[in-house]
Formats: sequence, C-alpha cells, structure tokens
Amino acid sequence: MKLTRRDAAAALAAVGATGGVALAARRAGDGPGDGGRSSDAGEGNDQPLDEAAVRASMAGVATVLYPSEVDGVEPFVDGFLDGRLDGSGHAEGIREAIGELDGAARSWHGAPITELSEGDRDRLLREVGADTAEEDPDGTLAERVRYYVVNELLLAFYASPTGGELVGLENPQGHPGGIKSYRRGPQ
Repeated sequence: MKLTRRDAAAALAAVGATGGVALAARRAGDGPGDGGRSSDAGEGNDQPLDEAAVRASMAGVATVLYPSEVDGVEPFVDGFLDGRLDGSGHAEGIREAIGELDGAARSWHGAPITELSEGDRDRLLREVGADTAEEDPDGTLAERVRYYVVNELLLAFYASPTGGELVGLENPQGHPGGIKSYRRGPQ
C-alpha cells in the first residue's frame, strides 16, 4: 500500500488541522538560508534540530512504527507535519521531543536518528522506554516521546484512508465511503 500526500491531507482534516495554509506557507519559505541553523549538529551539541532534521527524524521513526507493506512514508509524514509544525505549543513539543530523542541516538548509538538502521531506531525507542510509557506532554523523555512522536505518527497513519484500510477502518471520520459501504455487511 502506498501512502500519499493526499492521505496526509485527509489525516490532517480528521484531526482538525489546517494543512493547506501551512503547506503553502512552508513552500513559500523554502529555500537557502532557512533560519540559518545547521542540521549538522555534532555529538554533544545542544542546538535544536532544524525543520528539515525534525521532518527527516520523524519520517525515520515512522518507518519503524508503520507496517512494512506501506510505501511513501517520508512524503506522507512530511505532508502531515506541514499542518502540525505550525508554531503552536504542540509543534514546539514535537520539535523538543524529537530533538531529545535524536540526542539520545547520538549519545547511545553514535549517530542521528536518520543515520540509524531501522533495527537500531526500534531499539532506540525501546531503550528510551517509549514502547511502554504512558503519554504525557510534560513527563519524562519516554512519556514525551510517546506523546509527541509515537502517538502523533500513529494518529497520522490511522486517521488516513490508507492506514485506516489496513486495520479495517475504510471510512475514518470525515471520509464518507459512499452508498457501497453502507450496503455492505460486516466482514
């Protein structure tokens, strides 16, 4: 199955985000010198991740969380983040949590999230404790990673038509299935 930017827009609509405006604003701001921050932060460097590094790191984590039969993860996550990295407090929480997770990756594995293998990314999430932690936006690193990274990515996936179809939710909220879906019996 292939995730598309259209799936990302549908997921944004399902969670009430306004991705179209955010996408247009982001595309208008793309170009050399975006913010002047370097994504080449070395080990021990406490600089926050730049926008591109946040997006790439979130996409890297998504490859661990999403089923292996799904393609198009990076553009899907990028499209979803267009509407979520909007300057709000929640967006700042996403940036901080993924930045701290990246710092843990550099410290424990000697490389940023984007350079780790899928197996090492999975191990990193488990080492941090995000696989068993309760979600809490103000909690420990594990709780914040669970809230801002893991749950955010899972919400995006399962709120999309393609992700919902994988688990039998062909008509996620906000996506009418037409008359055919109402005439079909349970499967």
